[in-house]
Amino acid sequence: MHRRDFLKLTTAGAAGVVLGSGLAGCATGSSARKKIPVGVQMYSVREACKTDFPGTIAAIAKMGYAGVEFAGYWGRSAKDIRKMLDDNGIVACGSHTPYEDVQPGKIDATIEFNQTIGNHFIIVPDMSGKTKAVWLDKSAQFSALAEQLKPLGLSIGYHSHWHDFHPVEGELPWEIFGANTSAEVILQLDTSNCVDGGAEPVAELHKFPGRTQSIHIKPNGGGAEAVIGEDKINWPGVFEFCEGAGGTQWYVVEHESSKAPLATIERTFAALKKFGKV
Repeated sequence: MHRRDFLKLTTAGAAGVVLGSGLAGCATGSSARKKIPVGVQMYSVREACKTDFPGTIAAIAKMGYAGVEFAGYWGRSAKDIRKMLDDNGIVACGSHTPYEDVQPGKIDATIEFNQTIGNHFIIVPDMSGKTKAVWLDKSAQFSALAEQLKPLGLSIGYHSHWHDFHPVEGELPWEIFGANTSAEVILQLDTSNCVDGGAEPVAELHKFPGRTQSIHIKPNGGGAEAVIGEDKINWPGVFEFCEGAGGTQWYVVEHESSKAPLATIERTFAALKKFGKV
């Protein structure tokens, strides 16, 4: 199932819940090679969430991860989700939110839901556009949203997919969007999707310094069960950028293909420990 369709199913009814606010800060750091907290994109463990959403969050926290990035809420209220996070001592480090849920008719409910769960990063996971004009229009929309959300302590961003690195009218949609959005709009590069689109992650990152407040660190090129360091991505280059010019506040682990997702997420944590990242 495409993530866009998955989100429509798992968020049904949840974004309309309006509850009190409560913000939980995300670590920022300020040194040239800062220590960046690591979270897990819950799409990685979507099958486990079907049967035990609270238990899956608890298992991720027990592994040592600092946060989770949501991809749907499994019908749970914002209050319930916040309790799951608080009970396990972790935070929401992002939420993949359908494009329609950041439009004028739904943005207020989306804001209140994210404030309640303590999430600062509202990330639209997928968009399409067959002309440059469409991407310029989306760029203007996101810049306006960033201005609207900033006083509330929230940010808007876009997550890359392979098609964002296929030319539209001679330019890459990812680069059209990046070049024409304000500095406050997050460019959440997905390292594996970038490679699948024919681009090189480190090169793409360096085109937009300061814009990668959140990044999906996903392996590519080592097989279905490979974790970070067992694949072909230039991880030292990715980490150097993120901990320097990237302005990165969260590393977000994602692994879509494993037959044993929780075990693979745990092996990823061990791999990141070898890199000195956790």
